[in-house]
Amino acid sequence: MKEDHMRQKTPIAVSWLTLVLSAAAFAAPPHTATLAVENMTCGACPIVVKKALSRVPGVSATTVDFEKKTATITFDPDKTTPVRLTQATTDAGFPSKLISTP
Repeated sequence: MKEDHMRQKTPIAVSWLTLVLSAAAFAAPPHTATLAVENMTCGACPIVVKKALSRVPGVSATTVDFEKKTATITFDPDKTTPVRLTQATTDAGFPSKLISTP
C-alpha cells in the first residue's frame, strides 16, 4: 500500500520540477545599464547611490564610479527598468540619466 502512495507522488514531483526548470529557461538574460549620476561630491555619495540602486527589486550588481560620476547596474529586465533605476537615484538625491544599455 505504501508503494502505491509513493508512486502517486512521484509524477507530481517530476511535473513540478519540470515546470520550475522550464520557467528558468524562459527568464530574460540580465541587462546592464550605465547612468550618469549628478551631485556626487564626496566619498560617501557613491555609497548612498549604490545602496539606493541595490534596493531596487531585480538589481543583481551595482558599481559606482565616483571619478566618472557613473553607476553601472546589472538587472533582471523582468523585474525592473532603467526608468526605475534613475528614479531610485533621484529619490536618494542624485538625479541620473541613462547613458547606455545593451
